[in-house]
Amino acid sequence: MIKLFKLKDQKRQDAANSSGNAPAKKQSAGELRLHKDISELNLPKSTIISFPNGEDDLMNFEISIRPDEGYYQGGRFVFTFQVSPSYPHEPPKVKCKTKVYHPNIDLEGNVCLNILREDWKPVLNINTVIYGLILLFMQPNDEDPLNLDAAAVLRDNPRLFASNVRRAMAGGYVGEVHFPRCI
Repeated sequence: MIKLFKLKDQKRQDAANSSGNAPAKKQSAGELRLHKDISELNLPKSTIISFPNGEDDLMNFEISIRPDEGYYQGGRFVFTFQVSPSYPHEPPKVKCKTKVYHPNIDLEGNVCLNILREDWKPVLNINTVIYGLILLFMQPNDEDPLNLDAAAVLRDNPRLFASNVRRAMAGGYVGEVHFPRCI
């Protein structure tokens, strides 16, 4: 039975080669699912998707979020997504390219979002992850932080936290750390 499938694949490949076309690249299940997810995206106006490597590379893309409310209103934050061929069985790897003063995003761009870790399930999709990121900007979570200092300030002194966010987004220093302008 297996030889029969190999024979069929060989005939299909020979036919493609004889017609002068390059053999078609097989897409992984992850690529097929990602293609479906991207075609069904329902992004708010404040969010843009782009493919820096061209639209042939769906597995690596960027999302730009411009929160329209909350502490981070008016800022522009770019996230890279790297999706493995075993998607949706494992979550995409998401990093924030924009250096940001945020309790759930560290200075290296790692993102603390439960659905990107222990709460990931294959029924979740890229749209869910994007809305999770948007929610982090509207409601930063000081209970599950990556940036412990920012979380402590948010918890203990929300007015100082708001001031620190504005200073960081304007391209200033918070403590000894400089943040590039993102507004």
